[in-house]
Amino acid sequence: MADLPNSNIKEINLSQEMRTSFLDYAMSVIVSRALPDVRDGLKPVHRRILYAMNDLGMTSDKAFKKSARIVGEVIGKYHPHGDSAVYETMVRMAQDFSYRNMLVDGHGNFGSVDGDSAAAMRYTEARMSKISMELVRDINKDTIDYKDNYDGSEREPAVLPARFPNLLVNGSSGIAVGMATNIPPHQLGEVINALLALSKEPDITIQELMEYIPGPDFPTAGIIVGRSGIRRAYETGRGSIILRAKVEIETKSNDRETIIVNELPYQVNKAKLIERIAELVREKKIEGITSLNDESDRNGMRIVIEVRRDANANVILNNLYKLTAMQTSFGINMLALVDGQPKVLNLKQCLYYYLEHQKVIIRRRTEFELRKAEARAHILEGLRIALDHIDAIISLIRGSETTDIARTGLMEQFQLSEKQAQAILDMRLQRLTGLERDKIEEEYQNLRKLIEELKAVLANEEKILEIIREELLEIKERFDDGRRTEIVAGGIEQIEDEDLIPRENIVVTLTHNGYIKRLPISTYRSQKRGGRGVQGMGTNDDDFVQHLITSSTHDTILFFTNKGKVYRAKGYEIPEFSRTAKGLPIINLLDIEKDEWINTVICVEEFLDESYLFFATKQGVVKRTPLSAFANIRTNGLIALGLRENDELISVQLTDGEKDIVLGTKNGLLIRFHEEDVRSMGRTATGVKGITLSDEDEAVGMEILDENDDVLVVTKNGYGKRTSAAEYRIQSRGGKGLITCKITERTGTVVAVETVQGDEDIMLITDSGIIIRMDVQGISVIGRNTQGVKLMTLGEDSSVSTVAKVEKEEEQVSEDVEDEDQTPEIEEKEE
Repeated sequence: MADLPNSNIKEINLSQEMRTSFLDYAMSVIVSRALPDVRDGLKPVHRRILYAMNDLGMTSDKAFKKSARIVGEVIGKYHPHGDSAVYETMVRMAQDFSYRNMLVDGHGNFGSVDGDSAAAMRYTEARMSKISMELVRDINKDTIDYKDNYDGSEREPAVLPARFPNLLVNGSSGIAVGMATNIPPHQLGEVINALLALSKEPDITIQELMEYIPGPDFPTAGIIVGRSGIRRAYETGRGSIILRAKVEIETKSNDRETIIVNELPYQVNKAKLIERIAELVREKKIEGITSLNDESDRNGMRIVIEVRRDANANVILNNLYKLTAMQTSFGINMLALVDGQPKVLNLKQCLYYYLEHQKVIIRRRTEFELRKAEARAHILEGLRIALDHIDAIISLIRGSETTDIARTGLMEQFQLSEKQAQAILDMRLQRLTGLERDKIEEEYQNLRKLIEELKAVLANEEKILEIIREELLEIKERFDDGRRTEIVAGGIEQIEDEDLIPRENIVVTLTHNGYIKRLPISTYRSQKRGGRGVQGMGTNDDDFVQHLITSSTHDTILFFTNKGKVYRAKGYEIPEFSRTAKGLPIINLLDIEKDEWINTVICVEEFLDESYLFFATKQGVVKRTPLSAFANIRTNGLIALGLRENDELISVQLTDGEKDIVLGTKNGLLIRFHEEDVRSMGRTATGVKGITLSDEDEAVGMEILDENDDVLVVTKNGYGKRTSAAEYRIQSRGGKGLITCKITERTGTVVAVETVQGDEDIMLITDSGIIIRMDVQGISVIGRNTQGVKLMTLGEDSSVSTVAKVEKEEEQVSEDVEDEDQTPEIEEKEE
């Protein structure tokens, strides 16, 4: 560079130059493009479009003009950016599903809620809407400041008068550099009511303002779930709300249910939503939908989702809320420009700055009208003098050679100003009639009164506020159209409408290959022991039912996996299928990993601090953890306990901390100990030894045992028995235990250990999907060291897989089917 003569190249610090240039660019985007002004709620491009339309005379009472003409005016004079950006902005201002109160009246194709784009600007026409006229009202009365346009050849408004609070009414969204804004739209009448309250009581709280503005009001209506997110956003300027589609569930004459979607959350594309639902049905992530139709027309939206007869529409609806845009979150970030600087505003600040803007507008308008009235009164004063001395004035004018001489003579002889003298010279002869003289006097007196009133307004801010109130009430009366979006109670994370779900007892089954379903508990009739049972679930040749529990539709069901993780679901979230249906893959309900499977399932009504979960693993390890540690389980699961190598979780029980625990093994051993022998541990702890196992043995069942309970043991080949709790003495944790069942080739190994009182029913389910329900009272009570009696007649190559206790069924249905081998086989007890 030193060798170049007369070089204009300068050495600069690159990092400093980058910093300075980027800050200039960032501020330009923030101030001149992306963020709205708190006073009129408009970004520069919106303001320029409305100003250009008003300047061209494209007002709401005039004919439509081509959109291309408007776009050309805007980019040519005010907005040095692409024509597509201007046109797309104008299109949004004309869409009734984008703006709560449209600022542009469009004629032609301006797009649809299905995501269809508008026709080209050469085809569409537009003009200002009636309410947008209120944004520019009084703009010619010196109410606002103007600034140079991008090349200094034109003047454009720095802000519009905005006679209604557009920032809150229509909201705004934009991404600047390092910041973004997302202000939801609101109901015009509610915002005006809040403004009126603030103008009367400046110390009003945000909580009190929310009595007037309960929440956002979206053009597409829908439902807002919960108020805590609204309150947080209004108090801090930032928050998140849950939006839902508005639906109805209709029941047809054939008892089939139909879900009708009438309203969608704000900014949801209807066509993409329908496509997403169809995709979920094809992938079988949502089961039970038989038909999906879009019946929307010019009268409103209507998406019809037909539900299979054996499916629950409420459960399907909850899945639609979870997996589709029928439920979305709207992140509120109330960021706007205040005096040219970006600022996060709470609700009261938004209203306050708008009110201050209106005070300036009214004051400047009043000052303009006062100057105009005083100027006119000044002229009228000169005319009055002229009428009082008309003969002398006529003589003076006739005697003057030029207009300038006449004007000077009038000013000197009658002490008139130049403007008054010129007005007299311009006066027509008809003003000399008596009627015209009276009109001049009347106009003058009226102007004097008006001047006094205008001065009184300027001297008293309360009068300014009163004018603002009157004009806001007038706008409310003209444009208030009522609230569209419904606000319903519910927490931020609450995504189920439990009030829609009937509370009923259910049976939940889960197969070895991971298919889950629920059925009403009345599906299974009660039989006596030895019965053949009923077909409970259709399974593949390589699948069998592994878990069966009874629950309520409103209970929380905890799913524990072989890896020691826990997942949760509400009872009604589990899809309901027919008795012979296979069910829904569990991976479509829970976010479990590929190499883990559900090992234990229990249900919980409430997560109380004084309750505990007691765990047992295949290696005989036990652990006790407070139930409250599992109150908040993430969608991707939570670690329930730490497992040792090659160990698996086999059972979890809900306790009160003062129970006796029995832990049974595959080879027929059982240990009884008090749960206080196991200290309370943290959620991720591994646990301690519960029973000492032989090399080929493993734990198969763990239960809570009360004094009046019997121990029910069921073996692989369908044999079982009850044994009194008295026959099991309390031992110390970690012992080998006592014999609880004599294992033979005929009985097979133990598959389940349950504690019963005799007033329950039990359900036995085989690996081929056969279920039998029987009264526990019908099972003999015999000693520990016995084989038991046959409980269920099994088919060839079939074995018992799972046993579950259920509440006793009152009605006994079906013909008794007795098995040949009903005599208990009792052998001598172990010495």
